[in-house]
Amino acid sequence: MFNKILIANRGEIAVRIIRACKELGIQSLAVYSDADKDALHVRLADGAVCIGPARSTESYLNVTSLISTVQVADAEAIHPGYGFLAENSAFVEACEKCGIKFIGPTSDVMKIMGNKVHAKRVAEEAKVPVLAWSEHAVTDEKEALEIACRIGFPVLIKASSGGGGKGMKLVHTKGSLVSSFRTARMEALAAFGDDEVFIEQYCESPRHVEIQIMADQFGNVIHLGERECSIQRRHQKILEEAPCPALDGRLRNRMGDAAIKLCKAIRYTGVGTVEFLLDSNNKFYFMEMNTRVQVEHPVTEMVTGIDIVREQIKLAAKRRLRIKQRSVQMRGHSIECRVNAEDPDTFLPSPGKIEELILPGGPGVRVDTGVYQGSTVSPYYDSLVAKIIVHADTRPEAITRMERALDEFHIKGIKTNVPLHQKILKDHDFIAGNTDINFISRYS
Repeated sequence: MFNKILIANRGEIAVRIIRACKELGIQSLAVYSDADKDALHVRLADGAVCIGPARSTESYLNVTSLISTVQVADAEAIHPGYGFLAENSAFVEACEKCGIKFIGPTSDVMKIMGNKVHAKRVAEEAKVPVLAWSEHAVTDEKEALEIACRIGFPVLIKASSGGGGKGMKLVHTKGSLVSSFRTARMEALAAFGDDEVFIEQYCESPRHVEIQIMADQFGNVIHLGERECSIQRRHQKILEEAPCPALDGRLRNRMGDAAIKLCKAIRYTGVGTVEFLLDSNNKFYFMEMNTRVQVEHPVTEMVTGIDIVREQIKLAAKRRLRIKQRSVQMRGHSIECRVNAEDPDTFLPSPGKIEELILPGGPGVRVDTGVYQGSTVSPYYDSLVAKIIVHADTRPEAITRMERALDEFHIKGIKTNVPLHQKILKDHDFIAGNTDINFISRYS
């Protein structure tokens, strides 16, 4: 096991990793920017080092400073959390060259799965279902039109790199294909430094369902069931739950087996998430893979009783998987609401000092946060303030419990999206489990 781990992140995920380290008897080393000198993760870690100015490009994304800090502090490993450098293969490669263990997959695997064109090819080779697509990156406008006509409209033009909806365009007709193709390439280049795009069949109003996987370095791979992540705004998840209301045991096993096949095909190690689109006929299609721990991992922890971050660290330390597939069971239902510092009406960011803070509690309620009363929500970083997670025996009971938890949540000094969550929980379609990725756009 490692003696010391540097946590190359901030906020609630840094706090989450620090807690896992403490339970494993590992020293935690936090890094922080000037803006985060009083942050909760800095207070809780065994040690902390200032990594640079407030801007993330000069601090949390500064590869040279992070590598140097690990070496000076005599740490053996880096945990990237999510976001920032968590899926940056160049950073992983730098760690490998310096003899530092990156808690995640290898740089080679990350390069494959970080490019959607390469990832779809791997999925096809592993016989994992995919939507009809261009089968390669497309650069020529004439070819793009021919491929779109072959696939059949509507189609999606998607950036090969990155995510979050950038470089993605839905095209309904031949007449708008070329202009959308050009725009998608320009957006992809601006966002990711790579204008490579491909064309894919459009799946009408699907669910976004992801499978949590774990893999050791001895060829053992298991899945921990699924998460329902359809409730999104501008391709950013807002509310997640486990299990998915649309899945039965048979479909769950089929999707889980597909995720395992994909991971074995690339010799994946660590924890990760294979994301699928699920259509109205319960047919599923590979979308992409996240080669890191997910923001929404707590709902899986709540229904399986498995500490994903602890296991992730153990797997990085070359431990064998102690969990067998037959022992993984999903008990009850869990829901997570992401509380963001934003105006619930305009969705504009709402940074500032937290003057008052009361967090919910009681049976079946968990709160993951990186803030406290008196701390400041910075305008420089992600707006996530807290994740409220509940668990109950049934989905209706989980909904009621989350309503109670949100009622207890009190914050003064900044605005949050709690009112939006409260509206979602009362929506008839949500209560019935009838959600898809267009839920918020229809709802608002």
